[in-house]
Amino acid sequence: MAQTVLSSLKRSVAVLTVIAMAGSAQAQTTTPPPVGIAPLNPQTDQEPPPPPSEVDPVPPAAAQGNVLNDAQDYAQGVAPEGMLPAPPSTAPTVTAQPAPGPLTASGPASVADLAEGLLDAVVNISTSQSVENPGAGPQPPQTPDGSPFEEFFDEYFDGEGGKGGSQKVNSLGSGFVIDPSGFVVTNNHVIEDADDIEVIFPDGSKLKATLVGTDPKTDLSVLKVEPKAPLKAVRFGDSRQMRIGDWVMAIGNPFGLGGSLTVGIISARGRNINAGPYDNFIQTDAAINKGNSGGPLFNMRGEVIGINTAIISPSGGSIGIGFAVPTELAENIVNQLIEFGETRRGWLGVRIQPVTDEVAESLGLDSAHGALVSGVVKGGPVDDGSIRAGDVILTFDGNPVREMRDLPRVVAESPVGKAVDVVVLRDGKKQTVKVTLGRLEDSAAEAEDETEETTTPEGEEQTPDDGQQSEEQNGEQQQEPATALGMTVAPLDEGQRKTFSIAESVEGVVITAVEANSAAAEKGLKPGDVIVEVAQDFVDSPTAVKERVDALKSEGRRNAHMMIADPTGALRFVAVPIE
Repeated sequence: MAQTVLSSLKRSVAVLTVIAMAGSAQAQTTTPPPVGIAPLNPQTDQEPPPPPSEVDPVPPAAAQGNVLNDAQDYAQGVAPEGMLPAPPSTAPTVTAQPAPGPLTASGPASVADLAEGLLDAVVNISTSQSVENPGAGPQPPQTPDGSPFEEFFDEYFDGEGGKGGSQKVNSLGSGFVIDPSGFVVTNNHVIEDADDIEVIFPDGSKLKATLVGTDPKTDLSVLKVEPKAPLKAVRFGDSRQMRIGDWVMAIGNPFGLGGSLTVGIISARGRNINAGPYDNFIQTDAAINKGNSGGPLFNMRGEVIGINTAIISPSGGSIGIGFAVPTELAENIVNQLIEFGETRRGWLGVRIQPVTDEVAESLGLDSAHGALVSGVVKGGPVDDGSIRAGDVILTFDGNPVREMRDLPRVVAESPVGKAVDVVVLRDGKKQTVKVTLGRLEDSAAEAEDETEETTTPEGEEQTPDDGQQSEEQNGEQQQEPATALGMTVAPLDEGQRKTFSIAESVEGVVITAVEANSAAAEKGLKPGDVIVEVAQDFVDSPTAVKERVDALKSEGRRNAHMMIADPTGALRFVAVPIE
């Protein structure tokens, strides 16, 4: 009994001793560090080691062990079974967190240094013009002629009661100095019809400006001021080197707030917004608003790569869709305006239309590209037969023509009188022809639109007016109408010319009727149109049209490529699906 009591007492003492030791260790691990901890070493950015501790902290897993079962072993000075002796007392290991580094700016680096050297070259353009003012007051009542009130009303409403005349309207835009001697570039629509033009510089000084030259087709103008000292000027860069996603910077005069700077990226290139025949705009999300027109768009080297011209906005303010004329087009125009006071563009003298998928398939092209020649201007640079109606222009002076609108732009950018190589698709084969460009003038452009100026179809020579021709024509008049692709076609005799008012210069087979919902109707063909060619073969009778269509059908062709002339002689090409 005594031994049992003594054994119980020993166990109790051992348990109390282990609990005391565990409590001491736990207290030391939860005690906060002293207030006077040394700061981080400024050279190493690490904390100095803490002072040594008497008891190593107990890991949570060890603290939760079976204390009662091991009490006797601790009391007898023997480590519990399966456990190693306690290691010597050492300081707790503390991993110091590195100090936070300096904050890094998100987005592009600051453009302040770049902008500082450019702001003085960007100017405000102030214009004024007189416009007729019909008067906002009440209008005179209608009175019978000879009425005694007529003179009274006329005198009153033409006098104080109906003040009219003209009033001055002011507008503001932007521009930039391109030459220290005082040449300033802006948009044509900024100064159009202005009576007075004034250039306002960033320091507040003002100079009267004269118009050197303007080009409405590209919306560019050049002004000239007479400074007392050389002006700060900027230079043109190469917009062809810019890529989608490159950073750009716009400076201008939005809403009259001069010297405003915005930054964005190039969102797209080669945009066609139907502003003119040479559309090739840079699209940017840099904020452009009313008053920015004519201002520069800079690259990150401080070079002008565009002239801000237009925005798309339902509200009149920027929504991140702005357009700038690229310098690849503008630089040559500006130089011509400064040198000649006008533009001098190259001219090919052809009328063109797009190459659709159907036309491409009917001509044997692997894809729809190039510009289809629908007519040649009489007396133009290619009236010698070097380029013919029906040719597809694929390359001009080494520049690929991916779509129709590419051709007028590359031709216009070429010097007058330059001999260029033009690659055309003719009769299913590529050919290279040499062409010497003429000069595009307003009169030439108008002549190009005149339908009677177009030449005869490709490869066709005018037939001498002799008896044989008359016999052939008389024979054609005796032919019966034929039907093909939903059309009724007939010989083009004098009666048909009178019925549809078809010009004498037009030759071919006339369409007299078109079935509703037919393939021909869907392509816009109508009575009075004349079929000149089918699959690049001239047709002069209804039978020839039907035979040529049947041949295409037997060859497995899906479309019939036709040259169509309207009653005035204007040519176009249509690919009619073969049913």
